[in-house]
Amino acid sequence: MSTALNGGQRDQPAEAATQEARSAYIHVPFCRHRCGYCNFTLVAGRDDLIGDYLRAIEIELAGLVTPREVDTLYFGGGTPTHLSVAQFRQLASIVLNWHPLAVGYEWTVEANPADVSPEMFEALASLGVTRLSLGGQSFRAEKLRILERDHEPADICRSVNLARSVGMQVSLDLIFASPGETLSQWTSELDAAFDVSPDHLSTYGLTFEQGTAFWNRKSHGELREADEELQREMYAVAIGRLTAAGYEHYEVSNFAKPGRRSRHNQVYWSGAGYYAAGPGAARYIDNVREINHRSTTNYIQRVLAGESHTSEREELSAEDRARELLVFGLRRIEGVARSWFKARTGLEIDELVAAPLKKFVGLGLLEDDGQRIRLTRDGLFVSDAIWPELL
Repeated sequence: MSTALNGGQRDQPAEAATQEARSAYIHVPFCRHRCGYCNFTLVAGRDDLIGDYLRAIEIELAGLVTPREVDTLYFGGGTPTHLSVAQFRQLASIVLNWHPLAVGYEWTVEANPADVSPEMFEALASLGVTRLSLGGQSFRAEKLRILERDHEPADICRSVNLARSVGMQVSLDLIFASPGETLSQWTSELDAAFDVSPDHLSTYGLTFEQGTAFWNRKSHGELREADEELQREMYAVAIGRLTAAGYEHYEVSNFAKPGRRSRHNQVYWSGAGYYAAGPGAARYIDNVREINHRSTTNYIQRVLAGESHTSEREELSAEDRARELLVFGLRRIEGVARSWFKARTGLEIDELVAAPLKKFVGLGLLEDDGQRIRLTRDGLFVSDAIWPELL
């Protein structure tokens, strides 16, 4: 099973009503090392490229011509906090010049518990970062070693405390179904998470992606994937324990305290537009999706040479946009209201997906009350298998 984000509202967010882009994502591809399960766009041990990367980001963003104010800003990676404090400040200065922050903004920065210093937290706070997204993944030292993480459980607690000391919200990522992990061990992980009480939790079943070290190790019998039933049980335990503790389960993999949902990720799920810059970054503007070259060195070389940094471009048809909007919306626990979908797309859900909708309702994976369609409890466990038929 694979389950690979303004609080409290029960309908689609207001920003979904417009295609005007009010969000930006900046990809920072640098890490200390690559974990065995990771297939993200990143380079490890290549800090010599950071200077050229910063120059390339500045050139790419200058292509906007005029600054574009945003409500949400997200620095992802890679590990943005792998940069030195001076380098991070330089990156922030470049980005904020082209993406000034609107009143009431949300600014999220991803971080690795191993390399976040008090000095970095002071810099984040002084710049105005409001939210830390912490790649904790586990509170068990043995599991962290299996996942090839380079931090200790205590580093998670230290990072959360530092973030709170400067007034930042904390989002924590956890992975379940690692090789050899038991249900009781996963339950203990959730208890440890409750002890640090993050504002937001994302739980993901470990996946073995082709091209990763874990994929090769699995192919050679060195690692075994957890069986489907155990993964279902782990996911079910997460839902039960987190909701009982007061977290809202608002998207397939995401839980938040009331008022602490990720506004930035909700932009993606609402089908609104967003800017993006950096190697491998994907943006969606005026119904056109573009993806930058994934290779960090290729991206830098092309930008500095005045060549195109875009590797893929697709202009979505009205039907394609509608189908994607339906799938994104169904990832949200509240589902998709027919009236909202018609207002956004001009199309009826039943015109697009009558047959698969009838099939999945019949299988008990979707529920349809005539006004709104949403995943059932059983549908949550196999949602990744539903999307292809709707697209």
